[in-house]
Order: sequence, then structure tokens, then C-alpha cells
Amino acid sequence: MARVVTAHVCSACGHESPRWLGQCPGCGAWGTLAEERVTRGGGSSSTGRGGGGGRSSGGSRGAPAGRPTRLADVTAPRVPRLQTGLGEVDRVLGGGLVPGSLVLLGGSPGIGKSTLLNMVLGRLAGDGRRTLYVSGEESAAQVRLRAERLAIPGALDVPILAETDLDTVIATLEQERPDVCVIDSVQTLHDAELSGAPGSVGQVREVASRLMGVAKRLDVATVLVGHVTKEGALAGPRVLEHLVDCVLQFEGERERTYRTLRAQKNRFGSTNEAGVFEMRDSGLVEVLDPSARFVGEATRAPGSVVLCAMEGTRPLLVEVQALVSPSELVPPRRVCNGIDRNRLALVLAVLGRHAGLSTSTSDVFVNVVGGIRIDEPGADLAVALAVASAARGVVPGGAPDADADPDAPPAPPVACFGEVGLTGELRGVAHGDRRLAEARKFGLAPIAPERCPTLRDALRAAVPGRRRPAPA
Repeated sequence: MARVVTAHVCSACGHESPRWLGQCPGCGAWGTLAEERVTRGGGSSSTGRGGGGGRSSGGSRGAPAGRPTRLADVTAPRVPRLQTGLGEVDRVLGGGLVPGSLVLLGGSPGIGKSTLLNMVLGRLAGDGRRTLYVSGEESAAQVRLRAERLAIPGALDVPILAETDLDTVIATLEQERPDVCVIDSVQTLHDAELSGAPGSVGQVREVASRLMGVAKRLDVATVLVGHVTKEGALAGPRVLEHLVDCVLQFEGERERTYRTLRAQKNRFGSTNEAGVFEMRDSGLVEVLDPSARFVGEATRAPGSVVLCAMEGTRPLLVEVQALVSPSELVPPRRVCNGIDRNRLALVLAVLGRHAGLSTSTSDVFVNVVGGIRIDEPGADLAVALAVASAARGVVPGGAPDADADPDAPPAPPVACFGEVGLTGELRGVAHGDRRLAEARKFGLAPIAPERCPTLRDALRAAVPGRRRPAPA
């Protein structure tokens, strides 16, 4: 009869050890041995990792052959999605939660993950859906105090289970059979048959695997809350992200009010959508028109431009600010927040080589206002104009110089987008027509590759070379 034991298996080469070792004896890798459940019977291993006794190389061991089916003959049932009641969450998920799906939500501590999921469960419970909140980090009393403090609608009607034992959680799911279940967090649950501590690689892998089986079998839409490392990546084995159907990242800075929900992986929708929330005293509030909020807060000052970005299918106007100041360090500092530091270095190099604007002796600071992170190359032009504006001391959009008519109306603020090439040209980016329409909607003057083929043309149109006279 087969018996279930545990062993430590190397994730790099598959070497199996009866106990944990810091270094794998098989391949010499460090920290790769993780505890796994292994079924043994008759002296052979059924882990399927090779090296098992009694196995013939490449043989099928008498297993019956399967019968492949053409995809055209496969019946795909239309399963209605579960609307969460939060439009920003439904947009990121691709229309709502899919029954039987496994969703992993990650984010920094205190960013608002539990608050967001309490809001989702409260609205689902208000719509008559069966819900369950499994809390492994907080007691039931703590969760109730937060729900009362934030006055989350319907949150007090959500059943809660404060438990960290995996077998108890699975038994509760089989008994209650909820439509949606939230487990906060997956790193706090543990399987009693594994000796590893909760949150270890083997425990997280086993917990997620068993929860996935229950979710698929009972058609329970399950949301797992995951911890993150100090670098911001999801903690635990990488297989956890491959195992789930959807990986969501809740981003933002705790010192700022705005939060962004993004999908890094989604088997049932797009990964390009993003939801924007604002943290207030009463909890998270959806920002239905983030462009209006960001444009209204934008400043008309040197070093500030508006970027026409795209978040999935929705255009988003955000403010990009730059500060250029003389440096006492060699080399000077390059600090950025919200954009890739390598893209900033590229833009500064092109400005110095093809636009005659050198920052080799200056510190350069670039910030995307509101805690928003922009990863697309279409932000290059906004960074270039913001740096040039800060270095020359002029307001983007054609601030009047000494020879201009003082009675002339001021030029409208600038909204820009475009990728900067290494030869100084501007390249087009996706959804240019939507970006232009969003800029015109708020009365902004667009600077785009279609109108300015080179970076010099864009600087000439948006940032005059003459410095503004100092105010008297």
C-alpha cells in the first residue's frame, strides 16, 4: 500500500533529500530544497521527478492512452461572471469574478488589500451571494472593528472564519459552499502533514494546490491575499503565480491617497486594464474619471507637463514633474519615481546629444504625481519636456518671453506623448487618436509625434529656449 511521506526536493535539478539542506547535493544550488508531499509504494517514488526505482526510461508503465479532441469539438459553457459591485475591480478582472477561479492579490502592507476585499464581499453579500472571509492574520473582532470604522456596506453580513489550519478551512468550504471566498492570507495557512513553518516554500505550494482543487471542484471563486517582499514582488515560490488564474497587484504609496489595481496575469481577460482608487477616511473610493482629478491638480510651473498615458483601453492624463539643479556630486544624482530609471538615462542622453541640453553637471529628479507608475515608452517625450522646462526655467506651452505681447492670451497647457529614439526622432505609440481626444477634452495643447517628428521640433514647440525674466 502506498504511504504518504514528505521529502525535500530541489527546485533546480529535482534531487530528493530526506531532510532540509542549505545546499543541494545534486547541483550545488543554495536555498532550493523545499518540502513536498511524496507518495511511495513498493520502494519506488511516484513524484515523477526521475530516478525512481523500477521505472523504465521513457516507458508509459501501462497507462492507457488518451484520445485527443479537436478544439472545434470542445464544448465551452458560458459561465456568468459574479459582479463585485465595484466597476474598477470588474474592469481589471475582465468583467467580474469567474466561478471556480483562483485569484492572487498582492500588495505592500497597509496599502488597503483587506479593505478592498471587505468592500467586494460586502457588496456581493448585499446582492444575495454566499460569501466567506477566512482571516489568518486578524481575529474576527479586529475585522469587525475595521468594518465598523470604515462603515463598509454589507460587511457585517459576511461570515468570517479566523483559522490557519488548512484542513479546517477546506472542510468549512465544503460545508458552506460559498460563491466567493477570500483567504487573507495564503502565507498564514499551513498543512499539518508538512513540517515546514507557515509561509515556507513547501507550505505555500501545498496550500495553494489544495485550495485550487477545492475551488475548481465546488465552483468557488477564491481570492488569495499574498505577501510581498521588500522589492515589491510576490513572496513565495514562483509556481504560485503559475498556479492561479489571475494575479492582481495593488500599488501605491501609503503616504499618498491614490491606489492602482493592475492585472499581471489574467486567463479570463486583458492584462492591460487598471483601476484607480482613492483612500479616504471612510475607506477606498473609486476614481471614475482619474484624468479630471490629475489635470485639476496639475501645476502651471517650469518642469511640469501632462502625459497622455494609456491604462488598458482607457486614456489617462497624469502630471510629470522634473527638477534640475546644480550638483555637488560626481556623478550627479538621477532620481525618479513612477518611471523606469533606465528610460530616464536614455532620455537625458538624447537631450544632450541631439537637443543641445546637457545635464552632466546637474542633479535630475523626475516624479509622476499621484503615486502612479508608467511603464510604457510613450512617457519618454513627457520626461524630456519636463526636464527641458525645468532646466530652462520656462512653463511648457509657450510661456511669454520678453519680446512677446503682454496682452496676448497665454498658451494652453501642454499634453504630450511619444517614444524618443536614440537618433533624436519621435516614434508613434499605440492609441494615438484616443490620447489626442482625451487631451482636447480638457483643453490641452497636444504635442505628438504626428506633429513633431523630432525631439528638437517638440522642444521648439513646447519649451522656448529663452529663460523667463525674473519677477520684479
